Amino acid sequence: MRRAAAISLLWPGAALACALPPSIIMTLPTGYYMAGAAATVAVTGLLAASPNLLPRMEARVLLRRRVLIPVMASSYAAWVLFLALVLIGFIGARDPMHNLLTLTIWTVVWVALPMGCMIFGNLWRAVNPWTAPIRLTRQLLGRSTGIGLARLGHWPAVLGLFGFFWFYIVSMSPDDPQTLATAALSYWAVVFALGVLEGEDWLEQGEFLTVYFGFLAKIAPFWLERDSTRATVKYGWPGTQVLHMPPLSPSAIAFVTLSLAGLTFDGLRETFWYMGLIGENPLEFTGRSAVIGVNSLGLLVTWALTATTILAALRLGPLLQSRPVLAFAGGAVPSEKRPNLMPVMLSFLAISAGYHAAHYLTTLLTAGQYTLAALNDPLFRGDDFLGLPPFYVSMGFLTDRWAMTLVWNTQFTLILGAHILAVILALRLSPEGVQARAHFPLTALMVAYTVLGLWLLASPGG
Repeated sequence: MRRAAAISLLWPGAALACALPPSIIMTLPTGYYMAGAAATVAVTGLLAASPNLLPRMEARVLLRRRVLIPVMASSYAAWVLFLALVLIGFIGARDPMHNLLTLTIWTVVWVALPMGCMIFGNLWRAVNPWTAPIRLTRQLLGRSTGIGLARLGHWPAVLGLFGFFWFYIVSMSPDDPQTLATAALSYWAVVFALGVLEGEDWLEQGEFLTVYFGFLAKIAPFWLERDSTRATVKYGWPGTQVLHMPPLSPSAIAFVTLSLAGLTFDGLRETFWYMGLIGENPLEFTGRSAVIGVNSLGLLVTWALTATTILAALRLGPLLQSRPVLAFAGGAVPSEKRPNLMPVMLSFLAISAGYHAAHYLTTLLTAGQYTLAALNDPLFRGDDFLGLPPFYVSMGFLTDRWAMTLVWNTQFTLILGAHILAVILALRLSPEGVQARAHFPLTALMVAYTVLGLWLLASPGG
């Protein structure tokens, strides 16, 4: 009996484990987090039956002042800085973690700047590297008209955003400094040429970074409104600006759904589930070149599923709305007047913002350290431009249970808060007279997206 017991204790068995540093999150009760978040979002959806309980979302003035730095000056400085970064990309260190161009684009522009826009409004407007060059060039050329690109709506931005996601997620070497420098300079040149032909205002709907940051900035609790000489800082509930936006056009809807799909697929492609689906061993990855085709298809399929589920929920809701029979001369004719819930599409801007912040939080904490070191030594020659004391980039917090629990709780709060805000915005954006039952499909979708977002953050990745 004792021998049998000893053998049973020593007998090998299956274990759920992961040797990767972020695996600490896997030891947390993430299932309870997901269940609690889903229940919270679902309960928030019940506010449709009691709209008086919704918060009042009004803009208030915090301060007024004169414009300190004209947009033209800051944009011109940003353009010069961009050219300097491109030069560093070509002549600097080939190691992406020591090249300032790579770190600036992937950590500052794509991670930190969007997070800043979610809090302080459209920071991109001041550092847009196209505004000043386009305006100056058009003045020199005497151009005051466009060529009709505005008729395309947001479709050029959709194309640009898809190309960006493909380059970032799918392509062979998006981190290689020279490859990135070539791509960034080429894209700037194309947008510059189109902007000169159409006008700088075209950037607001045709250039994907300008559109993306502009949308994220609508969630900010603080924002700046300026005219030629005066600037007004306003504040209000997050998402207050969304309530004053016009309904999204079909091309803008495509842009928003693509932004959601790109972020979703960026997290999905690293999960063990997805790698198993495409036949890859997550612990013996064969390389990006082996999955270019399947990941390109995966990005498209994720976009299609995202757009389909959102639009289906917005279309299905009105079908649950009941209306009385309308009487016409000549007899009573059964009729149904369904509300239009498409303006509710704006509420998904909150989800896009929340998932962006949660998804890239760890990147900010890790690559941000390399960025600080690169700013101190841009060409990786031992320079000390910032006068920083010697320090070493540390990833130790990835193996510290307290630190990773704090990271997970922050990500959880960002995801949950974004979805609760999205539900509130959806209810605020709904036309008058919409019955509570019409919100059921959209609330169910919000719950599903909440669980999916947390699952992507908690799942083991290869």
